[in-house]
Amino acid sequence: MNSNRNVYLKMRTLEEAREILFKAFSLAGDALASETVSVPDAVGRVLAEPVTAKLSSPNFHAAAMDGVAVRAESTFGAGETRPKELAIGKDAFYVNTGNVLPENTNAVIMIEHVNTLDESRIEIESSAFPWQNIRKMGEDIVTTELLFPRNHKVTPYCVGALLSGGVFSVSVRKKPEVLIIPTGSELVDWEKGDFDFRPGKVIESNSYVLGKLTESCGGAYMRHRILTDDVENIRQAAEDAVNSDFDMVLIDGGSSAGSEDYAKRVISELGEVLVHGVTIMPGKPVIIGKVRDKPVFGIPGYPVSAIIAFEQFVRPLICRMLGQPDVQRENIQVEPTRKIPSKLGVEEFLRVKLGIVGKRVVATPLPRGAGCITSITQADGIIRIPNHFEGLQEGKPVTAELLGPVSSLSDTIVVVGSHDNTLDILADELKARHCHLTLSSSHVGSMGGLMALKRGVCHLAGSHLLDAEDGSYNISYIKKYLPGIRVRLVNLVFREQGLIMAPGNPKRIRDIRDLSREDVSFINRQSGSGTRILLD
Repeated sequence: MNSNRNVYLKMRTLEEAREILFKAFSLAGDALASETVSVPDAVGRVLAEPVTAKLSSPNFHAAAMDGVAVRAESTFGAGETRPKELAIGKDAFYVNTGNVLPENTNAVIMIEHVNTLDESRIEIESSAFPWQNIRKMGEDIVTTELLFPRNHKVTPYCVGALLSGGVFSVSVRKKPEVLIIPTGSELVDWEKGDFDFRPGKVIESNSYVLGKLTESCGGAYMRHRILTDDVENIRQAAEDAVNSDFDMVLIDGGSSAGSEDYAKRVISELGEVLVHGVTIMPGKPVIIGKVRDKPVFGIPGYPVSAIIAFEQFVRPLICRMLGQPDVQRENIQVEPTRKIPSKLGVEEFLRVKLGIVGKRVVATPLPRGAGCITSITQADGIIRIPNHFEGLQEGKPVTAELLGPVSSLSDTIVVVGSHDNTLDILADELKARHCHLTLSSSHVGSMGGLMALKRGVCHLAGSHLLDAEDGSYNISYIKKYLPGIRVRLVNLVFREQGLIMAPGNPKRIRDIRDLSREDVSFINRQSGSGTRILLD
């Protein structure tokens, strides 16, 4: 065994690792410095000090309606049978909404309730009461009252209240500064025009994802240039970062057990490794370290692992530094569309597509690989399978964390079955014409689609099942496998299927019949797929 390889000496559960993290960095919001910004620029920022009003709003008695301002007592006794005449400029004064109330008046009569006799006289047929249709001074805000406490996150609504209260600048917490160091000799930097896409080369994207996640929870980030697998360069970059104004360092890549995974070595040489390895999947190799009292994380290189590690450790720490609670996603009960095995001893973050079929919210699992970034971009939710579970049962309700609004689920059309490029075109056209609708497709083969319809876990099923006896498609299978179930069969598209061979292939395969030759090995499609039935 290579002695340079890392070993997970003591794996921690997610709860243990988070407890270690928060104990090592018991940060309150007061740990961050503050800065003063204008009120409009404070949106999304966290207040470092309580804010009190410097001005009442309104700071004068104001007319709340267009009409005439009067002294209410002078109108008493007016009625339909005994209208009262008022002199303009003496007993009544024309006002518009928002005007300062004229002296010695305490009510406003709406203009539509006034009869004009001439330029100097009006008539009213009902009396007014004191403070009728008037905004009193301080009705909304009173000078010196608390507008917002410290640690309040400023919203666009707050801007109106602050400016109305005479507050034009506020003290906010500085954004936690995070340095992200992408590492790996295999990485290429598209931003610098590096388009070396030879086998073994990988486009660096994690640092941008981590950076935008940092911004989304209130932090700021700087991206270091890509570092090759050179431990000295990685160590120097991390050391420079903790000796500067950065509040946190993320070393992206190099956290697992490979011989060229240097994050643990760098952190241990500069400070202390608190955690290496957490029983979560994806995200197991994450490292939590402490250098000069600053958190230094080793973030796994696989994109989904990096995202899960960030959301479980980095984000809550940034929120604590800002005096904010961690992000809480909405939970919903869902039913898995099939049995889903999972590994004992590991808490799995299963990405799923969701949709409402009938009265149930159904969950279809997406690819589980830590390198499948599309399993996050296509996901509607995440099911967390506890480490003491061996998996999920089909149809048994479980909790899913929503990645979007629950309202979007009722606008999702669930398609299960065979895949065709037409589905991608339909998904795009649907979104273009009806922006609130989403086509969510899962590809499990034609028979899988029919079975999904039978179990009531989808709206549509893609199918192209050939009946070899009469040359028809789908009808005989629907009659056989979906008896008594009302379905509508729609012919979506005609397509051709065949084999594409390179010119001069060594087996000299010319047509389908060549696949049956003894010297040809053919990797077929799975049983139940329409293509497999066609080829058979």
